[in-house]
Amino acid sequence: MHVADWIGAPTPSVVLLDLDGVVWLAHEPITGSVEAIASMRAAGVRVLFVTNNSNSTVEEQEVALEAIGVPAGGDVITSAMAGATLVHPGERVLVCGGPGVVQAVQRRGAIAVEAGPCEAVIVGFHRTFDYDGMRRAAAAVHAGARLIGTNDDATYPTPDGPIPGGGAILASVEVGSGTRATVAGKPFVPMADLVRTTIGDDAAAGAVMVGDRASTDGRFARQLGCRYAHVWSGVTPRGTVVDPRPDLVGDDLGHVVRQLLG
Repeated sequence: MHVADWIGAPTPSVVLLDLDGVVWLAHEPITGSVEAIASMRAAGVRVLFVTNNSNSTVEEQEVALEAIGVPAGGDVITSAMAGATLVHPGERVLVCGGPGVVQAVQRRGAIAVEAGPCEAVIVGFHRTFDYDGMRRAAAAVHAGARLIGTNDDATYPTPDGPIPGGGAILASVEVGSGTRATVAGKPFVPMADLVRTTIGDDAAAGAVMVGDRASTDGRFARQLGCRYAHVWSGVTPRGTVVDPRPDLVGDDLGHVVRQLLG
């Protein structure tokens, strides 16, 4: 389905939104995004925020959204949550990540540790990453722990341009340990399974995923079997030929939503 084919198409019951580059940049709302979300909800569309940001806790994400005028209680799904589905209750998990990963691991019933024997290592974006953190994570993997990445996004969008993302941190641990990680977030199966568990298989297949990075959000839409709407407000330079090819393209979320509801 491409732009002309959307005319007269039924409004989706669920829209999945990436956060960084779609709704906001560094928690500063992108012009029109708050109003676009309100318009969808007023039209009866369920909006879920599906983010590869694993650093913040769910509550921190919800509070930040509330602060820009977007109620989001119970509507945030993170790559930390997806990563936690790959560990088992009671396991010791070395967290090379932020508070969001610690929270997700603990809610899973596993034990979050910073060092020592463990069954798994989870790596995610965090601003305090250093050589010692890489060394401890790699040592745990060398000792037999499973290596899990919350996501493999190479960059993270900010108002001042992209900065190294969780994938950059994960890559250093992979090289240091000589092990490829199982990645949980978009566009991979664990995150897709988490979305399906949250809204059901049929709703997931009928949803629209809105994102700014086709290699992540577009591939995630294909993983779910749903449509992909691409925006130019994030990390992808305008006019780039993106793969997979979007079903819909817009300058920003507001532009996409006007087409979805039109």
